[in-house]
Amino acid sequence: MDYTGLIQMLLEDMESPAPSGAKRIIRFVDPRHYDQFEQTLQELKALHPDWPDLPTSRTLKSVMAPLSGSGRHLDPFKNDIVIEEDCLVQVHTLASKTSQGPGIPYGVKQIQAPKAWSTSTGYRIKIGVIDTGADYYHPDLRGSLAKGINLLNRHMLPFDDNGHGTHIAGTIAAANGTEGMIGVAPRATIYPVKAFDHNGSAYVSDIIQGIDWCIRNRMHIINMSFGMKTRSKALLEVVNKAHAAGISIVASSGNDGKRRNIDYPAKYPQTISVGATDRRRRIASFSNRGEFIDIYAPGDKIISSWTQGKYHEMSGTSMATSHVSGAIALLLAQNPGLQPDEIKELLQLTATPLKTRKGQRRPAGGAEVNALKLLREGMKRKKSKS
Repeated sequence: MDYTGLIQMLLEDMESPAPSGAKRIIRFVDPRHYDQFEQTLQELKALHPDWPDLPTSRTLKSVMAPLSGSGRHLDPFKNDIVIEEDCLVQVHTLASKTSQGPGIPYGVKQIQAPKAWSTSTGYRIKIGVIDTGADYYHPDLRGSLAKGINLLNRHMLPFDDNGHGTHIAGTIAAANGTEGMIGVAPRATIYPVKAFDHNGSAYVSDIIQGIDWCIRNRMHIINMSFGMKTRSKALLEVVNKAHAAGISIVASSGNDGKRRNIDYPAKYPQTISVGATDRRRRIASFSNRGEFIDIYAPGDKIISSWTQGKYHEMSGTSMATSHVSGAIALLLAQNPGLQPDEIKELLQLTATPLKTRKGQRRPAGGAEVNALKLLREGMKRKKSKS
């Protein structure tokens, strides 16, 4: 296989893609071919340090690049590579408005997290939040954020230029209750993985690189408060690898109010898919629901941290997902040996049944995360194994 020729073709496409060019995910059928490709790329890069970087994923054995025209110029390699369109992904959030610091937000109380803090605060649990970044100067997050990575500009910290990622981080692990707010797991550590731009948009390839980074840096949990309508084989494959590595992947289901369908990646069975509830412990009107939802959590009118040290009220299954990630952090700090499938089972076993609107039937299997019961059951499991 002519690895040098393939690299040169991809670099030419990066320099001058045709107007019809779209980003593609190029996976190698034989992992050994990827290893040779990567070695050749490194050798050529050493000879030509001014060449642009080709984004790659060692975990997925793939490279991400735009292709000019139809991509027919790669036909000589068609038996060795699989080409997939690189789709656009959006964060799962509705409108937001400025608010005051809430102390302990209602959602954190509703899932009974404060009652669990005498047992666990999430200490030393590493959570990769693949999102728009985080506000490193926010007083509620200063002790909660690790370095993370900026996939859009690897020379910079993953600063948040949107607000969504900071909001998610606050619900999970804010820790400034005297003046600001406290999240579900105030002693957990957030690793912001900036894959989304200021508009809350990213490509599947950015998500793949984010998950790849989380696997290599041994995250315990990945929070994915975003989604798309189309299925991606490449994304499924890297989600599978994260799951196999023992990482709990928590994903928002989407805000379309659908009863029989949810967005990807939440639809993949290897994730923990999350729907949203309101203050009355009913399914929020905007939330997707039904058989594909694993667990519900507060997601309506959630106040949390925002950029420039502020606070915003936001609604969406994104907000619900951050409550579940925080609850899992509490559980793992108490019982670190649990695997993702066990955690999903415990979440559902200990969840609080949902309330219904007048004249409605209770949804089968629909229940809201309960951090206190989760930890109690987790402790029972731990004792039974010892």
